[in-house]
Amino acid sequence: MKLVVVSAGLSVPSSTRLLADRLAAATADRVPGAVDLRVVELRDLAVEIAHNFTNGFPGRALSAAIDDVTSADGLIVVTPVFSASYSGLFKSFFDVLDKDALAGKPVLIGATGGTGRHSLVLEHALRPLFAYLRAVVVPTGVYAASEDWGVEGLAERVERAGGELAGLMSALAGSSVPGPTGPPLSAQAASGAAAVPAQPSPGAAAVPAPPSSGAAAVPAQPSPGSGAVSAQPSSGRADGFHVVPFAEQLAALRS
Repeated sequence: MKLVVVSAGLSVPSSTRLLADRLAAATADRVPGAVDLRVVELRDLAVEIAHNFTNGFPGRALSAAIDDVTSADGLIVVTPVFSASYSGLFKSFFDVLDKDALAGKPVLIGATGGTGRHSLVLEHALRPLFAYLRAVVVPTGVYAASEDWGVEGLAERVERAGGELAGLMSALAGSSVPGPTGPPLSAQAASGAAAVPAQPSPGAAAVPAPPSSGAAAVPAQPSPGSGAVSAQPSSGRADGFHVVPFAEQLAALRS
């Protein structure tokens, strides 16, 4: 499987790239089989991204990065927080992608910042962005503030998010997803046997049919053409469902 990491870190070394590498390692460890890991450093593509906006054509490096992202089985995206949102470079890269490039693609979102007060950037900025691009964003996003490195909690979030992305990649790569019991869901959909409970065969003689159509499901209805409503006796259905009229239930409570 092909796993692509997009890092928008600007400094060297970069805490954004460090978080991206940890998320990639946690995901790759849980993906069955070999993993083709690619890293896209947006810092190196800044000039080509700007030129793409002015002339409409990606440069060689940007074109290769776009091909990697669009052909990935799973995507990890990590950005530093600028002005309480993702960086302009990060947004610009995804602006030059085709509008359908990420449709249905599993994505793990991450961000880094100087304070934990920006942690909601994952929910109010990154998740809506990738939902708009119709990507499938895993439930756990990972935010790392300066004080989070080396303390308890960050590693657990990284492992959980990596496991979620690996599971989603594996599920989408397979031909079918196992149901809770029995055959795969694809087989159930094809046969239709598990979708609804068994119904009695037409014409079964065990239980007589209700006096009028729908009498067992709803209170008594007037017969077509008659001007009055007549009471209907309680009746059973062939599947064992028994309806007791409300008047009988009320009389039983009063007695």
